[in-house]
Amino acid sequence: MVLDKDLQSIQEVRDLMKNAKTAQKELSKYSQAQIDELVEKVCQACVENAEKLAKMAAEETGFGIWQDKVVKNLLGSRIVTDYMRNMKTVGIIKEDRENGLMEVAVPVGVVAALIPSTNPTSTTMFKGLISIKSGNSIVISPHPNAKKCILETVAVMREAADKAGAPKNLIQCIETTTIQATNELMKHPDTGVILATGGEAMVKAAYSSGNPAIGVGPGNGPAFIERSADIPMAIKHILDSKTFDNGTICASEQSIVTEKCIQDQVLKELQRQGGYLMDEQQSKKVEKMIMRANNTMNPAIVGKSVQVIADMAGIQVPKEARVLVSMQTEVGKKYPYSREKLCPILAFFVEDNWESACEKCIAILENEGAGHTMTIHSQDEAVIREFALKKPISRLLVNTPGALGGVGATTKLAPALTLGCGAVGGSATSDNVGPMNLINIRRVAWGVRELEQLRPQKAAAGVSSPAAGPVQSEGITQADIERIAREVLQNILKQR
Repeated sequence: MVLDKDLQSIQEVRDLMKNAKTAQKELSKYSQAQIDELVEKVCQACVENAEKLAKMAAEETGFGIWQDKVVKNLLGSRIVTDYMRNMKTVGIIKEDRENGLMEVAVPVGVVAALIPSTNPTSTTMFKGLISIKSGNSIVISPHPNAKKCILETVAVMREAADKAGAPKNLIQCIETTTIQATNELMKHPDTGVILATGGEAMVKAAYSSGNPAIGVGPGNGPAFIERSADIPMAIKHILDSKTFDNGTICASEQSIVTEKCIQDQVLKELQRQGGYLMDEQQSKKVEKMIMRANNTMNPAIVGKSVQVIADMAGIQVPKEARVLVSMQTEVGKKYPYSREKLCPILAFFVEDNWESACEKCIAILENEGAGHTMTIHSQDEAVIREFALKKPISRLLVNTPGALGGVGATTKLAPALTLGCGAVGGSATSDNVGPMNLINIRRVAWGVRELEQLRPQKAAAGVSSPAAGPVQSEGITQADIERIAREVLQNILKQR
């Protein structure tokens, strides 16, 4: 009897999960030094194959620029590994005997990792390495359109792990890719946590699975250029970001918002550095390419160059054009330019002052991309602080490229290819996700005070022994409650 593909894929996932659970139990016996040595060996294999895998990803998906994918592969392997090097993730990770506290790292078990087609090889490396670092095994669900390069990345990592003597089947990948397989992986009772990077529907499915999940929502970050900004440098940062791998990183800028008083300067500099300002007719033609009929992003333009997008839209652009720019005023679901565009297309908004620009940025984020990332180019600390206080985001990047700053390449943020969007973005965390998101912490606490110390002095005086029975009271007044609170606080402070 030949099973249907969906049934075959479900059985495959069940087998993978059984193997992963066994592998993780063996890994749980490793010391921190053994874990770190294993991570280093796997990382080195990723580094050695960074260019080959980058070329495979670009060829298979048709997204981006392979040279930039090499950089992303190095970020997802070497830079992440160096950042994690001295991180305690195994056994006792913190002791505070003075206060009677100890913390023990507990792996979540099996990590179910959903990999997108936009950053397939780098995200596979990243999720694999942080899973091993935190003492977990990993089962990967590849995007069907990037299956070949993801499987090859897993093969590279598995070979390195096997040579290092790691438990068998520590890193695995689904080969029979179906929706049913991914659902089985997410809902499996042995799944410790789901790392979901991809489309909005897939992230929602992860959170509805019944298992713990860390999902990443869409990015739609505006870049605000304030009047005090170094305009040439601001434009350089924005174009460096938006053209990096043809805009496939979700932290890349989707709009420019600036003030009216510097509009002409910004536009002049933008055009000087390769921004092509489309006229109204050209903008309308490109607009039709941004979204599909179901109002979701058109995959045909994702990661494509300016020239390819222009040809698809039937417009002529100069060969030196790096980014297509469209003047816009409105924000909303029916205005494609105000939404996420994972390609070199930018909307351009002008506001009277920074206060109205602040509101425009909030509108853009609330339209799509709440909780993710935005950038500000300014030398005015007061304005930067106001943006930090008010924006519905998890990362405010200052005077740096959005794509590279958000993932920690040009900032001191934790290097990561999974960027949490916080509660406002429907995510379980606002972190740049890392190993510490893949462990639970078992807390050990020694007793430091007795019940008598928690009671008010008048009541405590009536207790002669543990067998004396409950203290009779005529009732506790508000003054008694306030006095008890002060006494408890004093006792806690004395113990520190």
